[in-house]
Amino acid sequence: MSKTTLSRRGLLRTGAVAGAGVALPTIFTASSARAFTNEPTGGSVTLGFNVPQTGPYADEGADELRAYELAVEHLNGGGDGGMLSTFSSNALDGTGILGKEVEYVTGDTQTKSDAARASAKSMIEKDGAIMITGGSSSGVAVAVQGLCQEAGVIFMAGLTHSNDTTGKDKKANGFRHFFNAYMSGAALAPVLAKAYGGDRKAYHLTADYTWGWTQEESIKAATEALGWETIETVKTPLAQTDFSSYIAPVLNSGADVLVLNHYGGNMVNSLTNAVQFGLREKQVNGKNFEIVVPLFSRLMARGAGENIKGILGSTNWHWSLQDDGTKAFVKSFGTKYGFPPSQAAHTCYVQTLLYADAVQRAGSFDPCAVAEALEGFEFDGLGNGPTLYRAEDHQCFKDVLVVRGKENPTSEFDLLEVVEITPRGQVEYAPDHPMFAGGALGSCNPGA
Repeated sequence: MSKTTLSRRGLLRTGAVAGAGVALPTIFTASSARAFTNEPTGGSVTLGFNVPQTGPYADEGADELRAYELAVEHLNGGGDGGMLSTFSSNALDGTGILGKEVEYVTGDTQTKSDAARASAKSMIEKDGAIMITGGSSSGVAVAVQGLCQEAGVIFMAGLTHSNDTTGKDKKANGFRHFFNAYMSGAALAPVLAKAYGGDRKAYHLTADYTWGWTQEESIKAATEALGWETIETVKTPLAQTDFSSYIAPVLNSGADVLVLNHYGGNMVNSLTNAVQFGLREKQVNGKNFEIVVPLFSRLMARGAGENIKGILGSTNWHWSLQDDGTKAFVKSFGTKYGFPPSQAAHTCYVQTLLYADAVQRAGSFDPCAVAEALEGFEFDGLGNGPTLYRAEDHQCFKDVLVVRGKENPTSEFDLLEVVEITPRGQVEYAPDHPMFAGGALGSCNPGA
């Protein structure tokens, strides 16, 4: 029975006890130009899909796993091929990766850094995974990226939005397709100023970990540059489920905008509490009180229900886009699962194809050859328009979407409308931008 089959039945789940040291295998073969961690020697190659199957981001994790399974199917020649037919690179042909059948193992990050590292470590050491991908938390992404750097395998980050992932915590073995907090601020602030005016007083509730910190910093800087004043910033625990005690002080703060730097179940709960306190019906400073969610997803919109209507935010991708890549992916995903994919599913599917394509173009699974193939790689046809994987920090640059909760949705999936497609040039920044300072990319580690 293949690893793929086992994983689909839920029998092969990694997740060793956290805290163990990293003692990673290096396989030496006569065929190698040089040895590297977990070099495939048989007819298959194993990828590790590390997603939150429990915890506050479990909805995103479930959709990520669906997308990974679809990507494997397409790489192995199954289904309709999805984005293989729209991808500007023609290296992938449905015969696996370098002729090897793609198999996979899965792990549960639990949205906890220690659990995610332990899961990734087990997939590398016990299952021979040559690439790790996944996650819906930037804390998890930073932790697993560091482990993959030590291990000598490539990490293709899933849903991670903190500036730090490709900023102070960037690693030569790590790559991010998803956009980041700076890009959200750069895209969203001009739309907010146009919609709500330049004279606003904002109160921030912020998830207390790397993503929340950099999202707060980014949206503050971008809105203050356009005239907004920040009244207060308050950190909230990631494990928080009832935000009533954090919403109550907003009522008498003098703020007329609440910015929820929350994601997943946290955002659903905090927005629900804010509506229960009547914030959306209030007038403050002679203005209608507004709520902003800087990072959106369709899954969050579904969880928030009626409360999401009219609320502005940003997103990496949306299934309603009409480019050929998006239409191909939505068709494949919808045929397999019966509903459209989320942005989490999209970025994870794309990351899998980008890794496979880089191996194919490099002619090797050597992580340093793969890294070289990805650095400076420009491509199109994967749903975000012309995209660059910048060599200096391994961050993708592409257009960013500003979206709003639909007032009159036609279905449970038609919850967001695209307000603006912000061009890539508006969200680009220099590699040494202060929000991304500290740390160093370093050198690729092949693990030998």
